[in-house]
Amino acid sequence: MKNNLKNPLIRRILFRYVATIVIAFAILTLIPFTILIVMNFWTWYGDEFIYRLVHFFYNNLIATFLISGIALWLAITFYFFSKIASYLNETIHGTSQLLANPEQRIKLSPDLVAVQDEMNELRENNNRTQRAAKEAEQRKNDLIVYLAHDLRTPLTSVIGYLTLLKEEPQLSLDMRARYTDIALDKAERLEQLINEFFEITRFNLTSLTLNKQVIDLSVMLEQISYEFLPILEEKNLQWQLEIEKEVLATVDAEKMERVFDNLIRNAINYSFADSVITLKLAKKEQIEITFSNSGYTIPPEKLARIFEPFYRMDSSRASATGGTGLGLPIAKDIVEALGGRVTAASHDNQIIFTISLPLSN
Repeated sequence: MKNNLKNPLIRRILFRYVATIVIAFAILTLIPFTILIVMNFWTWYGDEFIYRLVHFFYNNLIATFLISGIALWLAITFYFFSKIASYLNETIHGTSQLLANPEQRIKLSPDLVAVQDEMNELRENNNRTQRAAKEAEQRKNDLIVYLAHDLRTPLTSVIGYLTLLKEEPQLSLDMRARYTDIALDKAERLEQLINEFFEITRFNLTSLTLNKQVIDLSVMLEQISYEFLPILEEKNLQWQLEIEKEVLATVDAEKMERVFDNLIRNAINYSFADSVITLKLAKKEQIEITFSNSGYTIPPEKLARIFEPFYRMDSSRASATGGTGLGLPIAKDIVEALGGRVTAASHDNQIIFTISLPLSN
């Protein structure tokens, strides 16, 4: 009952109901006094119909008051129950409209404006969720079609060059080495595409489980940055490391390494040639890890969707940077599961990703 009284509509109906009864009974109580005044200030001859009627009510005042009071209470109660029933019918109709025609805005009577606003907000949230789900499903389906199509090219190349090596035993050592390198390169590309298929499957079919332990993020980041040196050298990129020592955090080491790997690869893929990638680790009110690189400014509309599953800033499937679009969403899910958050910003040809993690107890 207490929870029901918190509802503004119920409070308003109860207030009107009680106020109507009080006013009605106050008026009903004044009627006998009015009768007395009329009888005392008017000359009656005893045979008038009004006199006999007033005299009858005067002689049966208590019974008349009780019967009138009950009838009045029943009428008021019936009216308010009818009003509540009409409100209920409106709400049911609005719910039916919400299911049958979610695109149309729901309109209820003025007394139900709060209910109307809540139903419309629910409708809009549901529409947004459905649109986002359809877009994500469409992006996933498109990506699978692209990957399936792209599997043919490296596979055909691998088979073709291996066939040449088999059928042409007189090939020179240089030609054999060249064909072997090409076949290996295509096979590695094929492996990458197959791994992307597994990535999609894992993202949809598995739940995120964590094995937390206290680790030294400083040591982890230094080690990971060292492992990426060959890739940076290949692309003429350089590290600028600003890593505070002995920063401890309670995280899942394997999954945290995956987060760093995804963000570093993203920075490498979208960096200008001959530029610097900055990696910062600092302990403040929280642990803050920042990855920043020089690259084309990401437009706000793309930046707002950068953590959506299967969303790729580079829509070209042939691009070397065109992955599954799952790296950043997975990184975001892992960080949030660890009680932190990850944000993205871009301006003046700079791309910045910031991870915030709670301090280790």
